[in-house]
Amino acid sequence: MTRNGQRMLLLIDDEPAQRRLVSALAARAGWRSLFAGDGEMAVATLGTQDGQQLDAILLDHWAGGTEAARLIAELRTHRPALPILVLTANGSAEQAVSAMRAGATDFLVKPLAPDRLLDALEAAVSSSLAGELRPLSEKMSAILGFDEIVGSSPDFRAALAIAAKAARARVPVLIEGEHGVGKEVMAEAIHAASPRSRRPMVRINCGALPRNLIESELFGHERGAFTGAFERKIGRLQEADGSTVFLDEVGEIPVDAQVKLLRMIQTGEVQPLGSRHSRTVDVRVIAAADGGLAAEVAEGRFREDLFHRLNVVPVTIPPLRERAGDVPALARHLLARIARQPGLRALGITDDALQLLGEYDWPGNVRQLGNALFRAAVLCEGDALTRADFPQIAALGGRREASVAAATAGGITLYRPDGNLRPLEDIEADVIRLAIGHYRGRMTEVARRLGIGRSTLYRKLGELGIDNAAA
Repeated sequence: MTRNGQRMLLLIDDEPAQRRLVSALAARAGWRSLFAGDGEMAVATLGTQDGQQLDAILLDHWAGGTEAARLIAELRTHRPALPILVLTANGSAEQAVSAMRAGATDFLVKPLAPDRLLDALEAAVSSSLAGELRPLSEKMSAILGFDEIVGSSPDFRAALAIAAKAARARVPVLIEGEHGVGKEVMAEAIHAASPRSRRPMVRINCGALPRNLIESELFGHERGAFTGAFERKIGRLQEADGSTVFLDEVGEIPVDAQVKLLRMIQTGEVQPLGSRHSRTVDVRVIAAADGGLAAEVAEGRFREDLFHRLNVVPVTIPPLRERAGDVPALARHLLARIARQPGLRALGITDDALQLLGEYDWPGNVRQLGNALFRAAVLCEGDALTRADFPQIAALGGRREASVAAATAGGITLYRPDGNLRPLEDIEADVIRLAIGHYRGRMTEVARRLGIGRSTLYRKLGELGIDNAAA
């Protein structure tokens, strides 16, 4: 760490523009950046006074191969404990496996979202999260339908039910939740269940774009509209005509662009920068925020009228620590997806490992769980993951009190927050939801496993107010 308390990052990159972008993003969290144009310069930097104060290395581009692996090995020779992150424009599970086995600590994908870079840098120097590969969702891009999304806690199933009912409408949806809870997964499921699913959903991470370019990215521009606009650009909203646009970190949109976005939602018109004419588009908007958008409105940083337009259907995804009973099913589901990635194989997971994972509070939510499983699967030499394959989690000793872990059984919460048992009717409803989710909606199998007839099952669905979409 530098003398003034800043952490220091060595960025290995031969592109000045990319260096400026990454260093500016890192500076937001108090990081100072050093630069090296190639591996030889990086190794030389390690021997300098500043090089001795380094806290992490970010290597851009990672393309795999023996040269890249040799560079990481050489860097490790000079500084064995120094975290090494790799950045690529074409992320894949195969590249992630290659980077990890070469000795990388972490793996990031362009375009680089600020929160993901800062989370990765923080994880690199934090003993509690170090060595967890992220973001896994960028490497396993298969879209999940509602019936494939794992989770049986009442609050999560309620959010899923709201999203499923809204899928076939054109109305905007606002998905809120902490980093890593699966907001993009939920948006993909909504789009996949909508009449617009024949066209791909257009994704825009507003936090990953320079604020002065967000308006151009969303609405496009004409040639000569501003300095550097050498040719006409079609905006992403126009690209999404007839489909869905997903605006992640929507709170990062500047106020001027918020006005134009509001107009687009109200009238269906977009006006590129520098153009005298508007274009009509048919776009369904799904927005996502980390849960503080109402506070942004209260503080005057986000327009209230736009907030209400986006919040027609609110979907709030609870954090993983509030649904610890979902961890075993999620772990098995994620391992099955990981096994389908190039260079990896099917692995089991032992009960002691599941117990360890269930006792941790997962501040990075489902994304962090997936990343921990991915790293463990990459390095595992046996046929099943054990407690020993999660040393970072085990070192924390579990953050969840045993009484809380014991209060759930297979994803069913038995106790209220005040310590009293929940009503039997509520527990029965949760058991039925769990069974429907576990058996993928095959109602005959659900009834058989619960030991009741199909007619009884459907009667209970009605009595308990359980919708098939919520099951």
